[in-house]
Amino acid sequence: MAIAITLRQYLENNEIPYETLKHPYTLSSIKTAQASHVPGDRIAKAVVLTDGKKYLLAVLPASHHIRFDDIRELLDRQLEMATEKEVESLFADCQLGAIPPIGGAYGLEVLMDESLDGDDDVFFEGGDHATLIHVKAGEFGKMMDNALRGRFSRHD
Repeated sequence: MAIAITLRQYLENNEIPYETLKHPYTLSSIKTAQASHVPGDRIAKAVVLTDGKKYLLAVLPASHHIRFDDIRELLDRQLEMATEKEVESLFADCQLGAIPPIGGAYGLEVLMDESLDGDDDVFFEGGDHATLIHVKAGEFGKMMDNALRGRFSRHD
């Protein structure tokens, strides 16, 4: 499958330079980090959340877990994980579990954990379970420019 067409078009339309990194097939972002020899805190993973009306893409390091209480406090909204069926409909060109954290490409509001801010390069799923996208920190920051920011995850 490789990189999702929606993501590719978004990157090209916004002139975001990127590299693709092939890795052995994995089913979790932390396993992807291990297989790719990339630190888990430099892989941005996406989790689709919903309040029953709208969707939100939570973006956090692969080495972290969401703290729902912190999200509720940050946003004053009760959110839960979207169902697989909902995720499939939002990311039709991606394999389940390999969605890119670029909400702008899919028309979704984004909440990014502040631990991803910084000067380090960022890697993220490209839409399948065997391709990572690598971008410079500044480029990732541009893609996350409209994201809400806060601390809502903890390291495993």
